[in-house]
Amino acid sequence: MYKKRREEILSSIKNNSLVVIFSGKAPRKSEDNYYKFDSTRNFFYLTGINRENFIYLYEKTDKNEETLFIEKPNEKLEKWIGKFLKEEEAKEISNIKNIKYREDFKDYFSKLMKDKNIENIYLDIKTWDLEEPLRLSQNFSKLIVEKYPHIKINNINNLIQEKRLIKNEKEIELTQKAINITKEAIENMLKYSKPNVFEYELVAYYDFILGLNGVATSFDTIAASGENGVILHYIDNNDIAKDGELVLCDLGVKYKEYNSDITRTFPVNGKFTKRQKEVYEVVLATNKKIINSSKPGKTLTELNDIAKQELYKGCKKLGLIKNEEELQKYYYHSVSHFLGLDVHDVGGKDTVLKEGMLITVEPGLYIEEEKIGIRIEDNILITQKGAQNMSKDIIKEVKDIENFMRD
Repeated sequence: MYKKRREEILSSIKNNSLVVIFSGKAPRKSEDNYYKFDSTRNFFYLTGINRENFIYLYEKTDKNEETLFIEKPNEKLEKWIGKFLKEEEAKEISNIKNIKYREDFKDYFSKLMKDKNIENIYLDIKTWDLEEPLRLSQNFSKLIVEKYPHIKINNINNLIQEKRLIKNEKEIELTQKAINITKEAIENMLKYSKPNVFEYELVAYYDFILGLNGVATSFDTIAASGENGVILHYIDNNDIAKDGELVLCDLGVKYKEYNSDITRTFPVNGKFTKRQKEVYEVVLATNKKIINSSKPGKTLTELNDIAKQELYKGCKKLGLIKNEEELQKYYYHSVSHFLGLDVHDVGGKDTVLKEGMLITVEPGLYIEEEKIGIRIEDNILITQKGAQNMSKDIIKEVKDIENFMRD
């Protein structure tokens, strides 16, 4: 699978070129403490390897050859941090036959530049914020400009991301597994939900199921009760969920690098009030409308426009607003994003949906003056016929939630 991906992407690069892609390195947190490492998503997508300080090099000159530079095993260090990935293991995972050690990269690269007629170098570069520290690929780019000013630097990021948008059967299968574990963990939260439970206790019931399955969260879990539910990225999770309040839980599972991203909202005491139910039904109807509208040819911008129309009509009936401009007070995010190796995966709001893409559908209403925050989020596979709700088995109907929590 990884070899096929590389062949499809690299077939379009120019002759007399080198492609260099870094796996990355975890930044230092403090003293001898480092942040948790995840390889750059594009490196993993092309190799299937999630290890620090690896480099993928592809040479397209008089021959087409790919080389993977791995860290040299260190028996003494293995006693402290665990096993290094061995040469044969790297070959088996990536299907790259030419394996060398990371410490040999500089000399190997310099020799290629000296002996071959290299005209282009392709790097995986993406910048989110001008104030962010430079990544390995950006520092390497600076070095190339200084040492080889005649070489043209190209960005291969868009080519890889375009390929990542369409998921194959294996990727869909792994995402479904993540969703299935999320379902089990959410149900465990519902089982132990009761008035005056701490938000972090609900998170603990969720994490317990993840631990039993040997997986981790795909992002910081949100368990927002009452007025906290109107804060989109509330992660303190340290308040008491009082009797009569709703709890908005936005959570996910990372399974073999693929992610789920689900939101469910439920009454901590197991019973919606009349007003909570009225608001909930507006959000739920919008959720269903967007799922039914998700199909090839649509964009996320178009789906969000539909969501705003549905929520506007619902808010008018709820007596919250009189005109469309007022909706932004109660709905202040977009209804969808792409899903995959990243929770907010590659793809923009104007990307045209195609068969094989994965998106979320997550309308919400946030009524601060009533201490009501409701969001309902599902994970959707775009098919030739429309949308397949991969999270359809995670309960979201009012009666189903109340029945489950009562029983």
